[in-house]
Amino acid sequence: MRTHGFRLLTEHCLKEAGGMARLWRHNATDALLLSITNTDENKCFGVSFRTPPSDSTGVAHILEHSVLCGSKKYPVREPFVELLKGSLQTFLNAFTFPDKTCYPVASTNLQDFYNLVDVYLDAVFHPRISKDIFRQEGWHIEAESPDGPWTFKGVVYNEMKGAYSSPDSVLAEQSQHALFPDTLYSLDSGGNPEHIPNLTYEAFYNFHRHYYHPCNARFFFWGDDPEEKRLRRISLELEGYAKKNADSAVPLQEHKALPRRIEKTYAAAEGEKRALFTVNWLLGERDDMDETLRMEMLEHILEGMPGSPLRKALIGSGLGEDTTGCGLETDLRQMYYSTGLKGVTIENVQKAEDLIFDTLRRLAEDGIAPSAVEAAVNSVEFAYRENNSGRFPRGLAAMIRSLSTWLYDGDPLTPLAWEKPLAAIKDCLAKGENIFERLLQEHFLNNTHRTTVVLTPDENLGNTREQQEKARLDAIYSQSDTQRRSAIVEQTRRLQQTQTETDSPEALATIPNLTPDDLPRENAPIPRRVTQGTHVFLSHELPTNGIAYISLLLPIRRLPDNLVPLLPVFVRSLTELGTARHDFTQFGELVAAKTGGVGANHLTGVTFGKRGIINYLSISGKTVYEKIPDLFQILQEILLEHLNDPAAATERLQQMLLEEKARLEYVLQTAGNATVSLRLRARFTGADALAERTCGLTYLNSVRYLLKQLKTRPETLLGDLETLRSLLLARAGAIFDCTAEGCGIARAENEARALLAALPEGEEGDSLPPQPMSLPEAEAFLAPVMINYVGKAANIYDQGYSYHGSASVILRYLRMGRLWEQVRVRGGAYGTSCGLDRLSGTLVCSSYRDPNVDQTLAAFDGMADFLRSVTPDAEQLSRAIVGAIGDMDAYLLPDAKGALSLLRWLTRDSDETRQQIREEMFAVTPRHFRAFADVLAEVAKKGAVCVLGGRQAKETAQTRGWTVQKLL
Repeated sequence: MRTHGFRLLTEHCLKEAGGMARLWRHNATDALLLSITNTDENKCFGVSFRTPPSDSTGVAHILEHSVLCGSKKYPVREPFVELLKGSLQTFLNAFTFPDKTCYPVASTNLQDFYNLVDVYLDAVFHPRISKDIFRQEGWHIEAESPDGPWTFKGVVYNEMKGAYSSPDSVLAEQSQHALFPDTLYSLDSGGNPEHIPNLTYEAFYNFHRHYYHPCNARFFFWGDDPEEKRLRRISLELEGYAKKNADSAVPLQEHKALPRRIEKTYAAAEGEKRALFTVNWLLGERDDMDETLRMEMLEHILEGMPGSPLRKALIGSGLGEDTTGCGLETDLRQMYYSTGLKGVTIENVQKAEDLIFDTLRRLAEDGIAPSAVEAAVNSVEFAYRENNSGRFPRGLAAMIRSLSTWLYDGDPLTPLAWEKPLAAIKDCLAKGENIFERLLQEHFLNNTHRTTVVLTPDENLGNTREQQEKARLDAIYSQSDTQRRSAIVEQTRRLQQTQTETDSPEALATIPNLTPDDLPRENAPIPRRVTQGTHVFLSHELPTNGIAYISLLLPIRRLPDNLVPLLPVFVRSLTELGTARHDFTQFGELVAAKTGGVGANHLTGVTFGKRGIINYLSISGKTVYEKIPDLFQILQEILLEHLNDPAAATERLQQMLLEEKARLEYVLQTAGNATVSLRLRARFTGADALAERTCGLTYLNSVRYLLKQLKTRPETLLGDLETLRSLLLARAGAIFDCTAEGCGIARAENEARALLAALPEGEEGDSLPPQPMSLPEAEAFLAPVMINYVGKAANIYDQGYSYHGSASVILRYLRMGRLWEQVRVRGGAYGTSCGLDRLSGTLVCSSYRDPNVDQTLAAFDGMADFLRSVTPDAEQLSRAIVGAIGDMDAYLLPDAKGALSLLRWLTRDSDETRQQIREEMFAVTPRHFRAFADVLAEVAKKGAVCVLGGRQAKETAQTRGWTVQKLL
């Protein structure tokens, strides 16, 4: 194999990664390349740079956005978006960490993978990063007129205003800063909105020149592509570069001899009294995998399960609503541990902090229960062996882990080679060593480098920030002469003009892309065997590496309306309340020791065609084949041996409801777009109405009511839960699903038959299905946030539209084109989406961390006119088709494939229907675009509106006569 100017540093057959790992150094530049070659078809590449900030202006974050806005070889406005339009990518994004910036891509298609690598390499090493790009992605003053009004705009600026609207996000940031007062980790690499406008273009440009150099880069490859081509491609990119000292080393934080206490505030609603706090400990470096594994196991012991001792002590104390803190943080040069409580009154913070130390001291002195140790070891080992990264490519997960040592000049394979350290830990435990008690003493009780961070509510902070922003703009205005004011207006005009310009055909032609001819014409099938008898058994024979993924679905037929709000609580109670045989602590340890996890959830949706409703209680679990009997014994205990202790049940339900409340409120401030979208969908289908009542805004109000009911009439709530149990836990109409290899499926089905036979028979028959909710046509929900989440929706089937595969292509074309340009590029929102639920017919448009309301709604409403005014050319059509097919062919791990196959069967979404849709997508023409414009015109005219935001949302709602409701 030719090495193309690289020399081999190390070479290992890495069993944990399923292949060969080689670390290379480039002779001319000293650039490092980690190449892992295995059989994973989901190929991954990433280039990462050490990017230590010197302030909190967010320069690294803004640069991460900006380098993807055009480059020397690909001179289009946004190559990133053009790739998203017409690629089969399984991952395409970038990340800013406190000390590094990463640019990863992934694809299962080899040519597509090479295309992605080429564009990203040119982007990071040869970006355009003009002043207008800096202003668009970072910050600028938006001035339509010399006389005002003036505002700060910018994608990152608004993204971080959203982050600083979340108390949890602020607490996490302040906890890190407090632990590292003397290093770059005391700064916000993402950018503090108060400091972002201090960043100059010159500092931004020089940051790239200094740090985006091969000597400061770490290249990573993973998958089944040829290694020599990896070396050759990077070697070509590095031609012309020489060695250089980037001076980017990340220093160690010296340990402090005394603990510190920091108090900050967060923007709260009027009358808010709840505080948040964390206790944080600085730990050692990440270069010892044995120590890292031990700490991961200790984290599981302390807080990994509902009944873990530290979590149980905090939640059971009644001092707060839910735990907070990131737990064990392993992505920085030095690890740290953070834990605490939110929803606590200020006067109880000290009590809660004392409780943390009392709990840790008791565990260290009295010893940790062997059952908790067994559970932790099994859980951590199962997670490593399963290597289930969900939709996150496994290669990307490996890259991030390798950087936890590699970035600091350590061995990148240390975090990936976990077999020997795991065996060593097991050996120590077998000898009776109290390794976790020692860790508690060393890293927690005797560790003087710790901080307590308290975040208290300030109902005036939001207004203060707005006034400070206005005062800053007023000061800039008053200090500017006529010439300067005119220059700022001209900058705004030029930026807006740039944002409306279209790329030339010649520029767009530089972006490499696949064509529809490169794609398979047939949908890839997922194996499914259905056996219908007394019960329905589904199985999906897939390579799962000796792990069985099972689900038991029990139909929800008779659900009285008054019990709907209790359904999520009942679902959680199945696995978190405890049983007649084990309290919830013991039960959690049993699950962790014998399985890879057991859970329950409410599965609801719409069937294809007639829009019927599926409504099931789903109980699922995963385990290795030899422990399948243990898994089913646990399921039987859940279903048949429920807790019969009213006092214990009442106490635990109180804790669970407080956690539900805290988590729902957290989502409002961090993922309000999801909240808005669910609220909009609830008015169109019974299934979505049920979802809104069990996990949306309606459910939040129900949880608040249930908490009051539990205090005054606990017997009523307990009785309602027993009614739900009698209605839901029965075998009539049950469905069993399993994803595994053949031998695992056979074992699981045998156990499932025995379990079903033990359940009560139950009754067949259906009750009246849930109905759509009757809601105002326009709603605004208010929270103490500095940005907005804007949504508009309609059901286009109700307007007479029949689904055609062209809709997926057209909406993707709009989402990645017109809406992206109007809402994100020009409007400054962090994100926007527009999607159609093919089964229900509901079309929803939404925005994320958006500084606008009216402008965004206008963009949604303008989609019809846009489609009428443009005719996509052959190249645009090709990209839209490829991207839409890529969405349809999303890469999934075996467990996710099995779950998707089950859902398709439940919703009657047949292979034949989806093949027809695929063929319709391939056959899209401009005629379909023009026809769909009429559909979108009706959405603009009749669609419902929902907005979640702060002052601006309130003012817009009052002006337009919308219904307004305060949430927080």
